[in-house]
Amino acid sequence: PQVPVGPVPMVPEDQENSKLTQELLATWMRISEAAAENRVLCGSPRMADVFMALCRYQDSLSSMVLSEENIRKVVKYRVCSMAIHPSQSIVLVAAGDKSGQVGLWNVVSPQAHNDALRCGDVTRAVFDEICRSEDDDFSSFDFLDDNASTAVVGHWAGNVAVVDTRTPGTSPELSADIGFKRTRTVHVHPVSKQYFVAAGSVDVCIYDVRYLKSKGNKPVSSLKGHTKSVASAYFSPVTGSRVVTVCADDKLRGFSLCLSPFVLCSHNCNTGRWLTRFRAVWDPKQERCFAVGSMARPRQVQLFWDTGALLHSFCNPDCLGSVCSINVLHPSRNILVGGNSSGRLHVF
Repeated sequence: PQVPVGPVPMVPEDQENSKLTQELLATWMRISEAAAENRVLCGSPRMADVFMALCRYQDSLSSMVLSEENIRKVVKYRVCSMAIHPSQSIVLVAAGDKSGQVGLWNVVSPQAHNDALRCGDVTRAVFDEICRSEDDDFSSFDFLDDNASTAVVGHWAGNVAVVDTRTPGTSPELSADIGFKRTRTVHVHPVSKQYFVAAGSVDVCIYDVRYLKSKGNKPVSSLKGHTKSVASAYFSPVTGSRVVTVCADDKLRGFSLCLSPFVLCSHNCNTGRWLTRFRAVWDPKQERCFAVGSMARPRQVQLFWDTGALLHSFCNPDCLGSVCSINVLHPSRNILVGGNSSGRLHVF
């Protein structure tokens, strides 16, 4: 159904759980108020230090396991997007499904909560409407600044929009035709935030948001080599010096700072029409490692080096029997969450 215009209250589907919902929102607000720790990037480490750090990282991957109590149906339909709160103390996961609902799950809590998709203001328990398009649906978005006041939004029909949450109304500041037939993901560079990468059809291009206009936009760079539609493209998390893409031609591709391919490995991306397409997402804790769903049996989530070498497979044949197309990794803790096409989340 068409989402109503204007703000939408954070009301649970199950009205009997209103007390639990208030407890969840109070928890969310409490952990959101905690100051985020700043990352400090030091000089070039010694090779011995790098090797030891990678060994510790690999050991931490092996310690991440899946159990029955960490599996929960959080949304009704297949998971299309997911995020994890950076809190050190509580594991709070948000999942969006194909119907536009959002499920919030405090992993230590026995309940999951669903609601309509909006920009959530926890202090008022309302999902505010910050942007609306009557013509075509949104596919993805990313914030252009650290205070989340501006964002770049991708449309399924190909255009991108620039949104400022501080201006009144629900119209974007700019709608730009970038020449795409379809835009599946947009992602802002982690350091130089004027740049964003857009992926869709066979196109993967980097644009400078400062020079976007309604028509006639030219990319700063084009990442070539894709022969079928691209499901996702993301900058590496710390320096943004790499981009990883997932393509329907059953290839995972990487691009270095000079935008030449640095890895080309085969990966079964034939998810079909009933599964959400795979997206390769970087581990925020590791500049060189990314996770992606897998069609392999037993069902698993695979984690690769940026060389294309398989580093680790997250699996548990007793608990995980489905394909987790959408995955997210915690920015500081050893936690991976995988979402499947029935709305169920799995926490390693």
